[in-house]
Amino acid sequence: MDKGKKLRDATKEVERGRLYDPAEAFALVKKVAPAKFVETVEVAVRLGVDPRHADQQVRGAVVLPHGTGKTRAVLVFVKGEKVIEAENAGADFVGAEDMVARIQDGWLGFEVAIATPDMMGTVGKLGKILGPRGLMPNPKTGTVTFDVARAVQEVKAGKIEYRVDKAGNIHAPIGRVDFDGQKLADNLRTLIDALVRAKPSGAKGQYLKGISVSSTMGPGIKVNHLKVVG
Repeated sequence: MDKGKKLRDATKEVERGRLYDPAEAFALVKKVAPAKFVETVEVAVRLGVDPRHADQQVRGAVVLPHGTGKTRAVLVFVKGEKVIEAENAGADFVGAEDMVARIQDGWLGFEVAIATPDMMGTVGKLGKILGPRGLMPNPKTGTVTFDVARAVQEVKAGKIEYRVDKAGNIHAPIGRVDFDGQKLADNLRTLIDALVRAKPSGAKGQYLKGISVSSTMGPGIKVNHLKVVG
């Protein structure tokens, strides 16, 4: 069966216009996931913000209680005694100017970058490389810090970053289709709670406009946000 037919068949299982309770939504996500591999479960949240305005940016990070089911490779830019701290915390790559040079030569074998504040002058040279890929350490996401052990451990425990796109949407992974439905619901609630706390002062009117969940290759399923917030 081709991928297109699998997706069409999966889409038929979803009632158009219906807002599902979280438990129903995740049961359906797991049922209709069309791929042979273990798909990621993703959430898309439509926010009532205009990202063109500086006071309506939504960006941050949150540790999901059940993780994402994926261990991400962490690079820490650090010097001196902090090197051992980062290594003991489980960082996959640790270094300073040597790592900067390696990245400038084309290496990108990591998924999260953390740096101590005193390293940002050096790391800043990588802005054009890391910035467009969303890999630049940032204080708003807790990846510029002297507490490198905690930062590494949070990433390894399931910390994800979120950032509103130009259309006012947030996209984030919240687990895998082999997760228990309750764990997916817990992760979704934790993310939504974080987004509510991050509501910018410039946002007017309805803030949470829509939530949909899906597997990597599956159809979107709309979730009743009133059953998530609280």
